[in-house]
Amino acid sequence: MGNSAKAIIIEIRAGVGGDEAALFAGDLFRMYSRYAQNKNWEVLLLSEHRSEAGGYKEIIFEIKGENAFENLKYEAGVHRVQRVPKTEKTGRIHTSTATVAVLPKLERAQIKLNPKDIIIETTKASGPGGQYVNKRMTAVRAVHKPTQITVFCQTERSLEQNKEQALSLLASRVEEQERRKTISDIEGKRREQIGSADRGEKIRTYNFPQDRITDHRINKKWHNMEAFFEGKIDKMVKQLKQGLK
Repeated sequence: MGNSAKAIIIEIRAGVGGDEAALFAGDLFRMYSRYAQNKNWEVLLLSEHRSEAGGYKEIIFEIKGENAFENLKYEAGVHRVQRVPKTEKTGRIHTSTATVAVLPKLERAQIKLNPKDIIIETTKASGPGGQYVNKRMTAVRAVHKPTQITVFCQTERSLEQNKEQALSLLASRVEEQERRKTISDIEGKRREQIGSADRGEKIRTYNFPQDRITDHRINKKWHNMEAFFEGKIDKMVKQLKQGLK
């Protein structure tokens, strides 16, 4: 699928830094979801794994809108945050990371996954205790046997909707793996989109004490971090598209 993709799947995972990394993953989710809302795009949560501190160990969601992939494809990589955690009593700045993957959403028909190669399992959706979502078999796990790629989707929607989302996400991941293999054959082994999530492998640093965001690929800096996390990132998106063509 080309850059005109109208739907993308964004996967955010906490990297180095424990609870602080999970909280940062939540900040990134807010930034992208608010950006999408500001542009009147649709946001659909596919899967989430919350941390005890209130952030996300992993969150996967879909954004549907004109030029969504073109505008957000450069967000893929390791994001680093530097700030004083609320639980830090000595005022020491901690450095944590989160990884972001951005995939154009593919319909299953585009890559023609063989139904015989797919295992579908249904389980109870997980969520806050006591909610009805826990009592219904609505969550779906899909496994692509040839590649062992596994996806898990749960929302408070129906089983069929979760199954459709899981198969679509599975198709996107299988396609992405095939694309990477092709690139590897042509150009030699390349680093995967999100690296290893180490602090040194970063595309961008969010420095809270100095209210400064730095993108290391184009050597640009921006301030007013609060506005950024409310989705006001149009200027950055424009400069990334110009600088990373």
